[in-house]
Amino acid sequence: MTDTTLDLGPQTRIVARLAEGVTDEQLADGTPCPRYAVRNMLGHLLGLAVAFRDAGRKSPGATTDTGPEAALPDIGPGWREELPEVLDELAGVWRDPAAWTGMTRAGGLDLPGAVAGAVTADELVIHGWDLARATGQSYAPDPALLRASYDFLLAAAADSDRDGGVFGPVVPVPPDAPLLDRTIGLSGRDPGWTRPA
Repeated sequence: MTDTTLDLGPQTRIVARLAEGVTDEQLADGTPCPRYAVRNMLGHLLGLAVAFRDAGRKSPGATTDTGPEAALPDIGPGWREELPEVLDELAGVWRDPAAWTGMTRAGGLDLPGAVAGAVTADELVIHGWDLARATGQSYAPDPALLRASYDFLLAAAADSDRDGGVFGPVVPVPPDAPLLDRTIGLSGRDPGWTRPA
């Protein structure tokens, strides 16, 4: 996955900026994730930030024991204040090299800290793209996390059970396409997705 720690801070700030740009009128709009409206994507980002913050702290409990498919995520009335705060906490926790070592728990699974960190980086990059596309905002992910996400998804693409679970089947993308497009294709999304008119 990764032999070094990654600074999640630049990408968490990008995601927070994208969330700030979401209007109330866009909350019910669709996203590249078929089951998720924008409000569900924001709820998922909030939930994963809390879960992986606690995973980085090695603090197992309800937040780390709940799988991502347990319920359709949603936001509460204070999400605009809560999401950037939790994203900042997430980045702070993963700046500690200890977060990347030993074992931890997230999504109801026990996994090495380095794997949890790689999953966190990938989630921030891919769902940042989801949110930007769904709300018509420009998106340039943190280059280090984009590369980490690509490497993580490339390894996952070798999994023979790819049409089940977290990722959908890989969407073919030309090998000379930008790294972001290739990464999005590996995540099972169409990099050409645009929000309905």
